[in-house]
Parts: sequence; structure tokens; C-alpha cells
Amino acid sequence: MPNSTTMLRPLDPPRRLLMGSGPSNPEPRVLQAMAAPPVALDDPAFSDLVGDCEALMRAVFQASNASALTVPGASRAGLEAALASLVEPGDRVLVGVYGHFGELLCTLAKLHGAQVERAEAEWGAAVDADALANRIRDNPPKLVAIVHADTSTGIGQPLAPIGAACQETGSLLLVDAVLSIGGCEVDFAAWQLDVAVGGLQKCLGGPPGLALLACSPRIEQALGRRRRASHSVYLDLAHPLDVSTTMVMAAREALQLVLDEGLAARWDRHRNASQMLRAGIDAMGLRRFGDERHSVPMITLVEVPLGVNDASVREQLLVEHGIEIMAAFGPLRGRVWRIGTMGTNACLPSVLTLLSGMEAVLASRGYQLPRGAAVDAARAVSRRPL
Repeated sequence: MPNSTTMLRPLDPPRRLLMGSGPSNPEPRVLQAMAAPPVALDDPAFSDLVGDCEALMRAVFQASNASALTVPGASRAGLEAALASLVEPGDRVLVGVYGHFGELLCTLAKLHGAQVERAEAEWGAAVDADALANRIRDNPPKLVAIVHADTSTGIGQPLAPIGAACQETGSLLLVDAVLSIGGCEVDFAAWQLDVAVGGLQKCLGGPPGLALLACSPRIEQALGRRRRASHSVYLDLAHPLDVSTTMVMAAREALQLVLDEGLAARWDRHRNASQMLRAGIDAMGLRRFGDERHSVPMITLVEVPLGVNDASVREQLLVEHGIEIMAAFGPLRGRVWRIGTMGTNACLPSVLTLLSGMEAVLASRGYQLPRGAAVDAARAVSRRPL
């Protein structure tokens, strides 16, 4: 009998419209860049490629005063690299927690020996930035870590007061900008951040597999003051590893696309896409979750109607319409759907396709809604001037 691997058909992954919390559908130009021939790491062309990528990162993060690094692996690898490099056993780390990814920062900091302290807000709200800033001034920790935009709640966190307090006291500020980079304003310099970690797979329209870091001069100084070497060889910002040329090419093209469009124009596009989606959701009679004052434009949380099964709707939407939306984490699991409008999908056609599919699935399950109203509402918003 032949080996089972010889009987495999050619690879033919299903085509999906990825309207969840990430990854999003990659930009065609990024996929084309990834098909280019690889370049050897000691080739001068690779150095040029890395230099281009670093310059683009500084521009997109608005971090002209920063160094730019890439870490191989998912965005989480970038977060862990920062914590593994900066935290030594017994260091006090203050974490802002208002969703699942704040909890992740707590977990990672503890794994690297930190004494973790929490500044919390309920899921659906942001941490009080002024209160957190005062807490930093009263008793400065070595490091403050917080998520800029948490995909688990759809909430964005004001950062400027926190950055100012960290600068005044000498505390370092680590920010998870994985969701926000490329989708809304991230101003590394003005907000006085020390490390910001981004990823390709959400609003930048690239594939998962590479973390992007902007690091202030204070990070290099902190690395030089370490009492011991990091216990992670792979994730040590003092000795960054080479990454694959394919992923660097993907990053270069994704970042260049952002600058070709223009930062402000790209943020406007994401904001407009969320307004279209939310108008359609409202027109269907569905309720949205979270504090509107701090909602981010890249992801919208929609409450699951009473009597409707969360998982069954997501499965039917995927099987019948080829559209992916996401379940929720923790206390919100089963209560909300997470719908993303990121990167190439922050546009009217993707929003209309999603709304049409949601309407059809909900109607087939007996949910009473005005047919066609969602699409009409989204189209009306799309015609408004920004």
C-alpha cells in the first residue's frame, strides 16, 4: 500500500473573507513580494532590504527617534522578547488590564520573574489613564505594560498621560500596538513610548510570522544595565536574530503600502469602514458592545441576540458564505461576535458582503430583522464626506 502522503491532492486552501480579529486577508502586493526569490543573509542586497524596512517602520510608528527591530515569530514573540529582555526576577511591572491581551501581558511578565501589579478596568472600558499616571508617579515600577487597542474588547487605551508619567519617573513603557498599527494613530514619539510592538497580520495586511518593534534610546540604556543576560537566547533584544528574507520582503511591502496611501488617509479609511459596518449592525437591530468613547475602528463587538447560538451562526456564515468572524474571550465568550474591518478589508465591498451574509444567516434562524436595511445603511454612510 502506498504511503498516505503520496496520495495527497495539490494544496488548495479554502478562500475566505477574513472579517474577524486577525489575521486579515493579505494585500496582493504583499503576497507578490513573498513570491520573490530569497536573498542570502550575507548578501549586500539583504542589508539594503533591512535598512528599507527599518526606515519604513520608523515612519509608520511615527518614531523618528527610535531604533527599529524585527523579531521572528508571531506578534506575541515580540511582546515576550521585550519582557524577556527588560524584566529581571523581582522587578516590579505594572500592567494595565482591560481585556484578554492585558491578561497575556501579566502572564508573560510573571513567566520572566516580575512582581506583577495590576491597574484594571472592566471589559468594555479603558483604564483611567490619569489615575494610572498618578499611580506611576507615586510608586514608579521598573516597567509599565499596556495594550493600545485590545481585540478582545474593541477598546482603545489613551496613552499620552501614561507616557508622560513614565518619562518623569524613569519607568519604561511597553505598548502592545499589534491591532492598532496601520489602522489608527500610533504616535510613538509624541506619546513618549519606549517599546511598541506591532504585527503584520492585522491592519498592515501581511501574513502572521513577524513582529515589528520600535525601541526608544532608553531601551538600549536599560539593556546595558542588566544585571544578567536574558535567559532567552532566541528572544533577546540585545542580540536580535536574523529573520527570513521572505518575511522582511512582506514587511517592507506592507509598510510601503501604508505610506503610499498616507497615514491620515489610511486611518480615515479604517474609521469610515467601521462607521459603515456599525450603521449596518444598528439597522439590523443588533446591539454593539463596549464604551463608544473608546471604541477602536478596526474591530466591532456585536452582542449575540437572545436565543441565537453564537457558534452556530459563525459556522453557517463560514460554510455558506465563506466569511469568518470571531468568537470572544473570557467573560464575553458566547455573548459577542468580534468583527474586524482591517487592512484591505476596511472597504465598502467587504462590509456589504459581511452584512449581507449576517442578515441571511440570522433570518434563516428566525431572527426578525428588516431585510436590506443593513446594506442600505452602510451604503448611505459610505456616501458621506469624511
